[in-house]
Amino acid sequence: MFTRFLLISIIIALYIGTELFLLEKLEKDLGGNMYSTQMEAAKKGIFTKEMEIVARDEQMSKEELMEKIAKGSIVIPANKNHKNIYPRAVGEGTRTKVNVNLGVSEDCCDYCGEMVKVQKAIEYGADAIMDLSTFGDTQKFRKELVEKSTVMLGTVPMYDAVAKLGKNIKDMSVEDLFRVVEMHCKDGIDFLTIHAGLNRTCVDRLKNNKRLTKIVSRGGSILFQWMILNDKENPFYEHYDRLLEICRKYDVTLSLGDGLRPGSIADSTDAPQIQELIILGELTKRAWEKDVQVMIEGPGHIPMHEIVTNMQIEKKLCHNAPFYVLGPLVTDVAPGYDHITAAIGGAIAAANGADFLCYVTPAEHLRLPTLEDMKEGIMASRIAGHAADIAKGIKGARDWDNRMSKHRGELNWNGMFEECLDPEKAKEYRKSSKPIEEEVCTMCGDLCPMKRCNEILD
Repeated sequence: MFTRFLLISIIIALYIGTELFLLEKLEKDLGGNMYSTQMEAAKKGIFTKEMEIVARDEQMSKEELMEKIAKGSIVIPANKNHKNIYPRAVGEGTRTKVNVNLGVSEDCCDYCGEMVKVQKAIEYGADAIMDLSTFGDTQKFRKELVEKSTVMLGTVPMYDAVAKLGKNIKDMSVEDLFRVVEMHCKDGIDFLTIHAGLNRTCVDRLKNNKRLTKIVSRGGSILFQWMILNDKENPFYEHYDRLLEICRKYDVTLSLGDGLRPGSIADSTDAPQIQELIILGELTKRAWEKDVQVMIEGPGHIPMHEIVTNMQIEKKLCHNAPFYVLGPLVTDVAPGYDHITAAIGGAIAAANGADFLCYVTPAEHLRLPTLEDMKEGIMASRIAGHAADIAKGIKGARDWDNRMSKHRGELNWNGMFEECLDPEKAKEYRKSSKPIEEEVCTMCGDLCPMKRCNEILD
């Protein structure tokens, strides 16, 4: 009897031990977690620490957030190797986010200056930074960026393929390109712009539909050139599953690039743009099957009356995946003021479905932006995004304006400065023109309507 009991005990112990071993192995394989990506976690009902922060900041319930991440309408770009990131969400029902582009070129190669921009961009309220460097020791800068940045980071690996490999575009192998992609993921980048939708069908559509500005995407143009010179399919389209496996491994959000975005209002909403968008929608579904987070990049230059249509088309064709737009710029004739043309388009776009605005600086189309250019671009995009959030009824958006209005009604200048989008600039303006009566400003002086009404009604 005792022997039988002992034998059963041993069998049970072995079974439990095996189960524990397998569980431990699973956790180890997945970096200590029972999931590989935020999307997979949401599908499994796991509420991650990143989700917890986002739910609090976006005033969104745990259940709603997890549901939207699971179906792909919200992403949380947060690479497993980006240890000090403060996670942010992009997508349906969340605050409109703003991205800042920076990085060096062969003509302007000052990595120290770009790192100052990084620090200032975070101070000015940017939600994301894209390193678009095309020259020099790009990896050293990228690693420093990952180490120091608390906001989500993006890159375009094709730029680095040109800078890092030192090869003619024609001579780059498929292995070369994927090696650069994995390097960026391993370094800790949170989202990658990959122009996987620019396939041979899109190229044919471009050839058959003449454009004023052809291809204006740098990454798209490099891939286009590679395809033509080698007479081959886009390697990221042909080997898309391989790309997804890399993204899944590090939980990198795939930002599907719009290689055929319009670079002029004349080319807006044309056949090449829509053809690529159809392909991107198909690639989105394939990514979701592998639990890879996806957002879609969009135009570009669009006249005002076509913006709403573009937003609706993207959301429909790409299954409500988050939409990341450059601007869009509503006119082509304002170099030096393109932060304004982009803010006009960005406000309309975000109010009608866009989730993520890539800033545009006054220097767009003219030069690498300075620190002041960057600030102007950030503020213009933040204004556009916030205005859109009010229109969309994003939780907490209007509260900010109400606090400002309360302080303004009370002539509480310190309170107003605290709520300002750019307190520094507001203080400078007030300091530069002092009123006789400290309570008011030099616009109205003693005729200040706030002062007069307060004296009567309070």
